[in-house]
Amino acid sequence: MNFPYESELKALKRSGRYRERSIRNAGLIDAASNDYLGLAEHKELHMKACETLSHYSDHAPKASMLVNGYHPIHAAFEEALCKANGFEAGIVMGSGFNANIGLIEALVRKGDVLLMDEEYHASGIAGARMCEGEVVFFPHNDTKVLQRELEHFKGKRIVVAIEGIYSMGGDLVSREIIELAMAYESVLILDEAHSSGVIGEKLMGILDYYGIEPTPLMIKMGTLGKAYGSFGAYVLSSEHISHYLINRAKNVIYATAPSLYDTALAHHALEYIQTHTEALREAIRSRQKIVYDTLGIECAGLIVPIEIGDNREVMRLQEILKNEMGVHVGAIRQPTVKKAILRLIARVEISEALLRNVCERLMQIWVK
Repeated sequence: MNFPYESELKALKRSGRYRERSIRNAGLIDAASNDYLGLAEHKELHMKACETLSHYSDHAPKASMLVNGYHPIHAAFEEALCKANGFEAGIVMGSGFNANIGLIEALVRKGDVLLMDEEYHASGIAGARMCEGEVVFFPHNDTKVLQRELEHFKGKRIVVAIEGIYSMGGDLVSREIIELAMAYESVLILDEAHSSGVIGEKLMGILDYYGIEPTPLMIKMGTLGKAYGSFGAYVLSSEHISHYLINRAKNVIYATAPSLYDTALAHHALEYIQTHTEALREAIRSRQKIVYDTLGIECAGLIVPIEIGDNREVMRLQEILKNEMGVHVGAIRQPTVKKAILRLIARVEISEALLRNVCERLMQIWVK
């Protein structure tokens, strides 16, 4: 049998869910990626990362962190992240996907309970399938159901997993969800992939946004491939939980340590965010206002989800914007979302005039 998955591929094509890779077209304006602040295009950050690497005899980690892959570049970035976010300890990791899997598989032991928002990222769901404890998905941002589950499992070790800004809906986790987890003394995983660098007085994410101080039971997972314009991830926590993860998380123990270049690049991106905070916040606010004024959509961050509902129609609309305006927006289909959406990212590198034009054209072609 030379084509063992032919029937599955045909079914995907029939339903409009078949996916293909295409090489990025540099001639298109990027309104699809998660490079929210445009830092992936800042050449000075690249040059600074190369300069940092030039001070060392090696430019690759060479081994896992627990062999001899833990480098001064890793340690310096972890220290800077802890200082910026108010946590005791940090661990840089290879990607947000493997950080979520490693975290959840390690933290949820036999006899424990994981309470996860139903719209948590696919990486967390994959981790949930690997863990030894009981897994319960609660309705998205539903405080009443979460409180009922917390009360039901009182007395056990409970892990609650939520996102700061949800990647497809673009909405914030409610403050009440965080406060419930704190009140019931649950271990709280905050996936800040789409909120770190985008919201908060210091642009540090959801805790910064709500003015909540980290507690010893909070774990912040952030990615470096979005607002930070690099690649990789980090986990911030108490010293106690950090020591546990170093001894239990398989992605820390068995994987080669993260890229030194990407870690150095992310460190310089953090410094850029810290020294340009107010200008970035103003750029974010102005783009949120344009989206609200033209589309009537209130954005928590820079994700603008436009529900289309049809897999083929969302691809057609994406092509219209490419061909007419030279703008690439995301066309997201099932199973990533329940109903197909155009996912416009109002990146700060997109001029305000162009963003307004794109939104106005969307209003013309979008049938609500």
